[in-house]
Amino acid sequence: MFFQITSIVILLIFYGCYFLKMLTQKKKGIQTDQIGKGKTGLVKVIEVIMKIATISVPVAEIVSILLDLSKLPSFVRYIGIIIALIGTGVFICSVITMRDSWRAGVPETDKTELITAGIYQISRNPAFLGFDLVYIGIAMMFFNWVLFLISIFAILIFHLQIVNVEENHLLKVFGAEYLNYRNTVNRYLGRKHYR
Repeated sequence: MFFQITSIVILLIFYGCYFLKMLTQKKKGIQTDQIGKGKTGLVKVIEVIMKIATISVPVAEIVSILLDLSKLPSFVRYIGIIIALIGTGVFICSVITMRDSWRAGVPETDKTELITAGIYQISRNPAFLGFDLVYIGIAMMFFNWVLFLISIFAILIFHLQIVNVEENHLLKVFGAEYLNYRNTVNRYLGRKHYR
């Protein structure tokens, strides 16, 4: 029961942050959900699959939590709690730091600014990193093959979104400013050090 309650609280905080940010931006006239909108070709395919994945994972998580499915020892489940909590914190920091430039999906028409401060000084993609860590943490708490495979699939799709959609978009919109940032901060975690 402890793992079930803890994971539900983590998911409520994580997704609560996500939907609260969307509602706050909607009140300002900002369309946060840009996934697949106005896109064509590979970009649209990746974003639509990403949307399906981001709906599938929480469904698999909730079923796994309610059925208390777990094949791993307790110490692994406790590590899962820590990883999921770190992921939630990373995600919340990323959303707060992005302010009104935060979007789900690449905005084709919105003008946003390139955020390089705060948590973005050590990760170019902390929101995705947050998702990944929460998915991994919950999968460790309630390990079963369905949840594991759906979570890994979603993490891979996020990576494709970053590499094939977001990075190209940022390079096109921000040019040298983004190139300099990309050459300074790692995709997921850490800064690049040159000698």
